[in-house]
This record gives sequence, C-alpha cells and structure tokens, in this order.
Amino acid sequence: MIKFFLMVNKKGQTRLSRYYEHIDINKRTVLEAEVTKNCLSRAKDQCSFIEYKDFKLVYRQYAALFVVVGINETENEMAVYELIHNFVEVLDKYFSRVTELDVSFSVSETPL
Repeated sequence: MIKFFLMVNKKGQTRLSRYYEHIDINKRTVLEAEVTKNCLSRAKDQCSFIEYKDFKLVYRQYAALFVVVGINETENEMAVYELIHNFVEVLDKYFSRVTELDVSFSVSETPL
C-alpha cells in the first residue's frame, strides 16, 4: 500500500505531497526532511529502493525533481518504480515538457 507521494527539488524543497495515511503536520515536516535527505544524498549508481523505518522508499530522479513514494513492505518496488515513470510521462504529455514550475503552479491552482 502506498503511504505517501512526494515531489521534491534538488534543494530539498517539497513541491507536491500527498499522504494516504493520517500523519500530523509536525511529523510530516520531519518525515519529508528525513526522506529528502536520504534520497538526495545517494549516488546515481545506487539502488532506488531504500528501507526506512517501518516502510520502504522508492524514488526516481527527473532532471531537478525527485519523485519519492513511501510504501509498506508488502508492496512491489518495481511496480511502484514503473508507476512513478508513468506518472511523470502523463505530466510531460499534459504540460509538454513538464518542469518544476509546472508542478508548483498546478498544485497551487488545482486541488488533488
């Protein structure tokens, strides 16, 4: 099961966050900071799956954006990895060459 979905830039700023389990606002901030730090600190040749606390992180980098999905241990990492790619392809088709700015504006204008 997917626990959360994040899009962050290389500076560690969250551009999109969606949670599928209730987490307090204060805990979300700490979680996003730790998750972002873990993903951004990894080299490009390292695996895109990280075991973190009681769940797994699956992330993928597209230019200056990182898409990070938190999943439980029973979820298939490769399926989520492909889900991230499909999500970015849809954004790319919709915005014709999606950028960080597109994500920021679309999130602030349209509720998910």
